[in-house]
Amino acid sequence: MKLTIISGRSGSGKSTVLHVLEDKGYYCIDNLPASLLPALAKRISTDASDLTQVAVSVDARNVSTDLEQVPQIVAELKEKTIPTEILFLDANSQTLLKRFSESRRKHPLSSESVGLREAIDKESELLEPISVLANLTIDTSNMSLQALRQTVKERMLDDQTNAMALLFQSFGFKNGVPVDADIVYDVRCLPNPFWDNSLRALTGLDDAVKKFLGDESEVSEMLEDISNYLEKWLPKFEANNRSYITVAVGCTGGQHRSVYLCERLAESFVGKISNVQVRHRELGV
Repeated sequence: MKLTIISGRSGSGKSTVLHVLEDKGYYCIDNLPASLLPALAKRISTDASDLTQVAVSVDARNVSTDLEQVPQIVAELKEKTIPTEILFLDANSQTLLKRFSESRRKHPLSSESVGLREAIDKESELLEPISVLANLTIDTSNMSLQALRQTVKERMLDDQTNAMALLFQSFGFKNGVPVDADIVYDVRCLPNPFWDNSLRALTGLDDAVKKFLGDESEVSEMLEDISNYLEKWLPKFEANNRSYITVAVGCTGGQHRSVYLCERLAESFVGKISNVQVRHRELGV
């Protein structure tokens, strides 16, 4: 039995996630009053319950006093050894503004006196107590619905054991640091294949770039240092009940160095951790 709480700002993709989980056999409830979480948890924790996987959406449509209770409620559920995890979805404010403008939907906090921008910012404040408790945060700013569905399937559903899921994500600093990263490494100090005209249009997935970077001693040293750190400290994260860890590796454009290192790191941790994934943000894969 497990209770999954889905939260996040309006327009970030909560409904999409609930649909994915429902398709996978979860019993899903949209917009559950947070004050009813204890009663729901009690219901599904009984031996006679036929509800083994339950997902509920708790967001700014709740009354503010209920939202304030969520941290205490979650703490109490964990004290009662009821498996509970929180997935928090978010996107940058500009993206949310665009999504609401395109869909012409009304924001739940907007009114005649509260504009859309103000409502989006206010929602962030209201949900902060939940966001800081999240086991997994997903930034959907640059995600299509299909990409979000795939991410949920990979991160939450591919491995149903209690083992930690480890994601290595490459990115380009010129496009910003991923807000959902748990650990960030900056590898812009390494030799850059971009300055070789024959390699500029390639990526860290291509053999020529792999050879270029594989022949550089500094790249090998960086790879070894990152691997040693993760091998030492990931067990500590797992022992602290961390179900998901995102390790983000960034270079300037997110095309060569960070891609190569993420691929190599993933290869080294396959077999050590049961659920290892790789994503290259700037390559769209």
